[in-house]
Amino acid sequence: MKKRLRTEYVCQSCGNVSPKWLGKCPECNEWNSFVEEITDKTNDVPLIQDEVKSEVTNLGDIKSDTSKRIKTDINELNIVLGGGLVPGSITLLGGDPGIGKSTLALQILSNLKDIKDPVLYISGEESGQQIKLRAERLNINSANILFVSENCTETILKLLKNTSPNAVIIDSIQTLYSIELGSSPGSVGQVRECGSKLVRFGKLNNVAIILIGHVTKEGTIAGPKVLEHLVDTVLYFEGGKGNQYRIIRSIKNRFGSTNEIGVFEMREEGLVEVKNPSEIFLSERPTKASGSVVTACIEGTRPILIEIQALVSAGGIGMPRRTSMGIDSNRISLLVAVLDKIAGINIIGEDIFMNVVGGVTIDEPAIDLGISISLVSSFLSKPLDPGIVVFGEIGLTGEIRGVSQSDIRISEAEKLGFKKCILPNINLENIKKPKSKNLKLIGVKTVKEAIETIF
Repeated sequence: MKKRLRTEYVCQSCGNVSPKWLGKCPECNEWNSFVEEITDKTNDVPLIQDEVKSEVTNLGDIKSDTSKRIKTDINELNIVLGGGLVPGSITLLGGDPGIGKSTLALQILSNLKDIKDPVLYISGEESGQQIKLRAERLNINSANILFVSENCTETILKLLKNTSPNAVIIDSIQTLYSIELGSSPGSVGQVRECGSKLVRFGKLNNVAIILIGHVTKEGTIAGPKVLEHLVDTVLYFEGGKGNQYRIIRSIKNRFGSTNEIGVFEMREEGLVEVKNPSEIFLSERPTKASGSVVTACIEGTRPILIEIQALVSAGGIGMPRRTSMGIDSNRISLLVAVLDKIAGINIIGEDIFMNVVGGVTIDEPAIDLGISISLVSSFLSKPLDPGIVVFGEIGLTGEIRGVSQSDIRISEAEKLGFKKCILPNINLENIKKPKSKNLKLIGVKTVKEAIETIF
């Protein structure tokens, strides 16, 4: 008799498994997300299982070597990765369609330093002619880049063993499939199976692998979160296709900081790194417009000055609107309540619109003072002095709390020519280096005191 295949239904949003089809997933509440998948495998033993030799080792005898990072000529990318690619690491690069993932991947392979072995570009979406045209447009020397168009994971693993590349690009993980599963490419089972096999190969053979992943309409990597758990580093593109600037943010990094960002500008010749993001974000700042405030924030280890814009207008009938881009709307509601209750600025019934210029998303509490001052400036229709920069965290009782790394925030503001800095009083008292002659530092204890000082 013919063996009956065992199937199960898997939610394509969260990976929840059910023995029968369900219209709505009980875990993530998505509708019509269950897809039937074959669970019986043709071979339960991994293709490279014969190479695995597990040995118990004393942790103290293991040598740690951080000097073998594979650096690139793209300094912004090195910062995000924590110093470069680590041999044997698996990096997941996600972003919206057309934002520049394939362009950056090709630039990475062409800019790797001190690489003697060839590098391999595996595409499951584009042909060799398409990749060649992109390389010519980007003026990339493709002589040392190997290319193959393949979707089968088992075939890819054989190619990797035969070519022994130093670095590999997989474009993209959603197009791969394993012959051990009967489901279609891009399904939860296929993404999980193909991802785990590539991770296993990269770890055993000390090969740096970069996986390109599609994103869903919610902005997360298509497929389950299990893919992010498998890899070592997860990088996300920020900034829409209509935005000239692209920001790469590290949200997971086992070999470096998880708060670093890299800023790039999309040009005809590809993604060009922006060496001074603060200057770019403030280049088109209006000088006599109310609601515009410059604040100093920290992304990883680097200070960045950004412009926060607020528009406060008379609210209509019903619930006032709260719209924000790049700032948590719950944080804005909290600060509006503090301004209304503590500082006497009655804007709780007004429509409020806020934006961080440049498409950056900031969640650091040190921008609280910048948000509050921009709201007050727009409400009173009073523009700020263009030479003022502010930063500080605001509590529910209206106190301004100290923030970390105030010294480098002040240095960045001084470097860009600002004349006055409003900061928490406790940070002013704890500054280690001598006060600058060009930048006047003013410490404040409450949000009401900050408003009276500025306006």
